[in-house]
Amino acid sequence: MTGKHIVVIGAGYAGLSAAAGIGRGPNQVTLIAPERRFAHRVRQHEIAVGRRVSRPEVSHVLRGRKVTHLATRVVELDLAGRKVVTEDGERIAYDTLVYALGSRTAWSGVPGAAEHAYSAENAEELHRRITGAPAPGTIAVVGGGATGIELATELAEAHPAWQVRLVASGPVGGWLSQRGRAHVLSVLGRLGVRVDEAHQVTAVTAAGLETAAGPVPADVVVWAGSLEPHPLAAESGLAVTDRGQAVVDDRLRSVSHPDVYVAGDAASVDLPGIGHLRMACATAQPQGRYLGKLLTGRTDKPFAFRYLTQCLSLGRGEALVQLIHGDDSMKPRVVTGAAGRLVKSVIVHVLPLSLR
Repeated sequence: MTGKHIVVIGAGYAGLSAAAGIGRGPNQVTLIAPERRFAHRVRQHEIAVGRRVSRPEVSHVLRGRKVTHLATRVVELDLAGRKVVTEDGERIAYDTLVYALGSRTAWSGVPGAAEHAYSAENAEELHRRITGAPAPGTIAVVGGGATGIELATELAEAHPAWQVRLVASGPVGGWLSQRGRAHVLSVLGRLGVRVDEAHQVTAVTAAGLETAAGPVPADVVVWAGSLEPHPLAAESGLAVTDRGQAVVDDRLRSVSHPDVYVAGDAASVDLPGIGHLRMACATAQPQGRYLGKLLTGRTDKPFAFRYLTQCLSLGRGEALVQLIHGDDSMKPRVVTGAAGRLVKSVIVHVLPLSLR
């Protein structure tokens, strides 16, 4: 691939890792993403309570690599003409495209959610809303997955005068082992979080939530539902699943456009013995690193991956490290307390350093 122009779009865990890796090779590499600093997505719950989070500059991550960073947004893909179109109208030609635009919080068609709720992407706005309130009230966090649990525990610990309610359609932490879920519920209880399970949210209003089990009054609503891939892949004509993820082969190459590789939450990756990879930094970053090797000739093997752990922050003093099998199924053993917190802390601090 010597002499090729490789364009990478997206500077998340997958895109930045891919650009840094490809930049070690002989080709011209352009990274297109509006962020000038790495958005450390797995620490948004900390930003939501005003904690300072280390976010390295993109230029620092790419230092010593042959990569040009264009701090703008891609709004269109011309797949037939092999060009990307930026928000200022520039058309940039490529020989190979790495599509890594990732995912965003899905509002799931719930009326009023986008208008009245804060998502994890709006963590700084959420912090200003809570700290600027004239008096404490009720915060309703919607979603019993990892993001909802981390936000609920962090908010409850940082703002003990506020009543935090965690509202979920199913069991909170229901995917965890029995010990893991029990620990999560124990910490939530200790922090005074009210857990409302079997509450399917049907609407969000200025007064709080409407659910199938009845209204949940709230002064602030935080939406921590499922994720959805960026729609540009589907809009541009890449072959995608019903969920909108690009369909790729065993080398993360688009099955419809062989000059396009897809990594991270934007890709629908299925592996033998493991199944469909979930959207997570734990799966995105290895895909980006793999493409960095593949597109510089340092490997020609198919993409391989196995899960190791799942980690949850439960405020500053607690965490859960859930041990899992390589196929993402739960082992009974968990690590909690100070040891769990140390493991989680090491992981989130090492992640930005390992992007290169």
